[in-house]
Amino acid sequence: METNPTRMCELLVGLPEVNVIGVGDWPEFLRIAITTRADRPVCPGCGGTVHRHDVDEVELADLPCFGRRTRLVWHKLRCRCPNPTCGVVTFTETDSRIADRAAAITDRAGRWATEQVGRHGRSVSEVADDLGCDWHTVMDAVNRHGRPLIDDPNRIGTTTAVGLDEVLFCRLGKYRHRCWSTQIVDVEHGQLLDIVAGRDAAGPCAWFAERDPGWLAQIRWATLDLSGPYRAVFDTMLPHAVQIADPFHLIKLANQALDETRRRVQNETLGHRGRKDDPLYRARRLLTIAHERLAPDRDDRLQGLLRAGDPRGEVRMAWHAKEVLRSVYTIDDAETAAVFVAQLGMDFQDDSCPPEIQRLGRTIVRWQHQIAAWQRCRHTNGPTEAINNLVKRVKRVAFGMTNWINYRTRALLYAGRPNWSLLNP
Repeated sequence: METNPTRMCELLVGLPEVNVIGVGDWPEFLRIAITTRADRPVCPGCGGTVHRHDVDEVELADLPCFGRRTRLVWHKLRCRCPNPTCGVVTFTETDSRIADRAAAITDRAGRWATEQVGRHGRSVSEVADDLGCDWHTVMDAVNRHGRPLIDDPNRIGTTTAVGLDEVLFCRLGKYRHRCWSTQIVDVEHGQLLDIVAGRDAAGPCAWFAERDPGWLAQIRWATLDLSGPYRAVFDTMLPHAVQIADPFHLIKLANQALDETRRRVQNETLGHRGRKDDPLYRARRLLTIAHERLAPDRDDRLQGLLRAGDPRGEVRMAWHAKEVLRSVYTIDDAETAAVFVAQLGMDFQDDSCPPEIQRLGRTIVRWQHQIAAWQRCRHTNGPTEAINNLVKRVKRVAFGMTNWINYRTRALLYAGRPNWSLLNP
């Protein structure tokens, strides 16, 4: 049975390898004074014996103890080298298990803060309030302990499918210039691989160029929205991978063409923008709903509104074009789908179609191979969009970010699936 009260205090506060020389109950903090049990160090310059010179008190933010904010006061021994030829005059002892030399927080508190911010998605200010320290103190600790986790070579495993998508990083300057980031995602396992600045081809190309050729050779599928720069990335860096156009973005493009047709016809027939009593404005929601999901009464209502507000049948034709394009994804055979998509792109460019549908047809022709490739593996950009949502959550918790290093570190810790056992909190 342990009867030494000092030893019991050391165990209670989680400091079994130091000497607790005092505990002070201050109004704002619980102060714990410690000294190390290490032998007297040798001179880092000449390696000789040193003499005790002084004691420096270093105050560090530590984990809360008994529900109180805690300050660890480390009485660091300052030693003096008696060798007159040595360039080292005095130096203080160090112990990385307690804290790094330049840190204002203990090592264990920094690891705990990294897990709270990175793994659990808490805000830095909230964790700093728990520890009773500065925001920058916690963020520096997150960067210091989190960087080895995101740079761990074993974090990125093998995959057969990757995806690219962009997220608005921040707005800077007087004119609120938009800065973007590109997320590189393992679509097969739903993991954020990395984040690069910008939404052009340069950043992702440089990232793929740094990867091992054997890892790149295993990638068979590459998903993307209808983005020219990302298509150039895959053409350049992954020419052997089959590119897949995301179905959601294609149907979104068709709905956009349908809505543009409706608004144009609205202005041409009535001379003004849609108002609540106009037939086409009342039909705007019904037009975007899949036809098979419309109840009979709502389908009848849609047909009546089109008869009342679409005298030339342009909106009806755009609506039919959208529904036919959706039927691509009901085809099971890849070869049949490829022929169907190619013919669809040509038919949409017919002079009888509205100009918005003709433009959609030209887009389909440019992307026909990527659209038809979905039938071969059924991969989509859905996991990439899910990762984007996690990245946006990190931004929302932080109320926005402007520092790129902090943004990348926190996003990868939250969505990059690091090996948290390496942190050893």
